[in-house]
Amino acid sequence: MKKKKPFLIGGVIMNFIFISPHFPESYWLFCQGLKNNGVNVLAIADAPYESLSTNLKNSINEYYKVNSMENYDEMLRAVAFYTFKYGKIDWIESNNEYWLRQDARLRMDFNIANGLTFSHMDDFQSKSRMKTFYQKAQLPTARYRIVSTLENALEFIQEVGYPIVIKPDIGVGSSDTRKIRNQEELETYFKHPRMVKMIMEEYINGESFSFDGITDSHKKVLFMTSHQYTDSIMDSVNEQKTIGCYSYMNIPEDILDAGLRTVKAFNTRSRFFHFEFFRLNEDKEGVGKKGDILGLEVNMRPPGGFLPDMINYANDSNVYQLWADMIVHDKIEHVQHRKYSSGFIGRRDNLEYAHSTQEIQHKYGDNILMIKRLPKALAEGMGDEVIVARFPSEEEIRQFFAYCSEINI
Repeated sequence: MKKKKPFLIGGVIMNFIFISPHFPESYWLFCQGLKNNGVNVLAIADAPYESLSTNLKNSINEYYKVNSMENYDEMLRAVAFYTFKYGKIDWIESNNEYWLRQDARLRMDFNIANGLTFSHMDDFQSKSRMKTFYQKAQLPTARYRIVSTLENALEFIQEVGYPIVIKPDIGVGSSDTRKIRNQEELETYFKHPRMVKMIMEEYINGESFSFDGITDSHKKVLFMTSHQYTDSIMDSVNEQKTIGCYSYMNIPEDILDAGLRTVKAFNTRSRFFHFEFFRLNEDKEGVGKKGDILGLEVNMRPPGGFLPDMINYANDSNVYQLWADMIVHDKIEHVQHRKYSSGFIGRRDNLEYAHSTQEIQHKYGDNILMIKRLPKALAEGMGDEVIVARFPSEEEIRQFFAYCSEINI
């Protein structure tokens, strides 16, 4: 894509600080999108400049290395340096759940109006707090209680019964999320005190799906998609089962309605968002009827893992550039047309599959877009081997998942 002239705000080039553009690996594409739009892209990370990819180096105007992005004083000095050298900073963003709170603190300290505010971070990072916003969207959620002792937990379980789910009230992904089936497991869990506030929820037997997209400064959805998961993400991680998801070619009306209501309920201005929901597999007393949609969690950043690339494969689009277009122009010049259903399946080394990787390659040929072995740190959540594919129908990708997931008995 041909680079555009510098984008000016009141005659001055837009200054955008991108935090941690080297991780996840594909995030250099956000920087490229900004630079294509004439933005002055200023990067901060803790990796040596020499270790950055050529693509990333070509997509930024300057790089500031800190020893640790966990050290707020270092991050403060980095932003101060860029402010002294380039003038007013217009945006600070990482698009990374782990750094969202720090991003917001830097915005507050440097009086940057664009982006999420620090005072409202708990609204969409606290799992208990976000339930109040789902209520505004008129979506039920699992019943819950903040627990700190075994006695607190037992009181809640008397109300909802086993199994229950316990996890950090503020945490990233499925980190430290446990399904507890009986009192013995509960007592074992509380033998090891946690240093963070924990939330306990009733277990929901339901299908997991997401509603993902990009909004403008007025919460108008400029781009959207939805993904159906093959199983509960928590169960797939904790039980080390095959995991996967695929995109809907046509978003079901009730998912679209729930997603748009959630966008309105939260502060989703000028964001990439990733909302997670359940659809009940059975009636749940005190919650809803079979088929009802429940709010699970909101994430004010792009979906994780391979999903941004899967979105591109399904739409023949570049969501990294579309996000950058939203940042610069507050609109997207893109007619969305989902030509495919794309998906990934993560297979586990501990499972004996009926079909080898070579057999899958031979059977599905050009439908397969990527096969990748993941490092241990990522394999726990996504599988040891990930296969990304796309098909011209949802039925074909479901058949693909069934074939790849078949286990020898």
